[in-house]
Amino acid sequence: MTTHSLAADTPLATIRANIAQSEKIAGRPTGATTLIAISKTKPVEAIEDLIAQGQRVFGENRVQEAEAKFPELRARYPDLELHMVGQLQSNKADDAVALFDVIHSLDRMSLAKALATAMTKAGRQVPCFIQVNIGEEEQKGGCALPDLPQFLEQVRALGLQVVGLMAVPPADVEPSPYFALLAKLARDHGLDQLSMGMSGDYETAVRIGATHVRIGSALFGAR
Repeated sequence: MTTHSLAADTPLATIRANIAQSEKIAGRPTGATTLIAISKTKPVEAIEDLIAQGQRVFGENRVQEAEAKFPELRARYPDLELHMVGQLQSNKADDAVALFDVIHSLDRMSLAKALATAMTKAGRQVPCFIQVNIGEEEQKGGCALPDLPQFLEQVRALGLQVVGLMAVPPADVEPSPYFALLAKLARDHGLDQLSMGMSGDYETAVRIGATHVRIGSALFGAR
């Protein structure tokens, strides 16, 4: 019987191995995918546990919650990278620009303008993903599919650095077609980063080209 060290049996180690295997299957280079640990609702202790295992990239859904946790963590671990993955209100643009290294949920002009103003004021350029409403679901945020070309053009005209596209496919359906559509849209618009795939479907997302997967419950346990 093979014995494993404790470290090899952690959820983080398992997920990293699964990502590497999916990259290999797809013929992608090892390490082509960034694992974002979604730490919303999780206490600082749980985040520090992952930091101790080598995880450095985290994602939060709300500015206020991130403000309560990460300045203190960053003082101790200066190499942490923090991603905004939830819906962002325009009136939080200044705070988001000050706190986050990447924003994944740019989806409307009012927010784009607020972010452009905030970045100019802060003298700081924060890379952004445009969130696409890939399943055309009324209740979800995201730029509508037909509006994407014009929105991308307008956002670039504001001077924002758009690095890729982000999407959340509809729940309880096969995600592959949605991931493939997002990958095609990114290619068509000259974008090389894809933020897609969560705890239940990240391996599929990596095989289809995800550069960033956003994983919460598989890492931390159910909320």
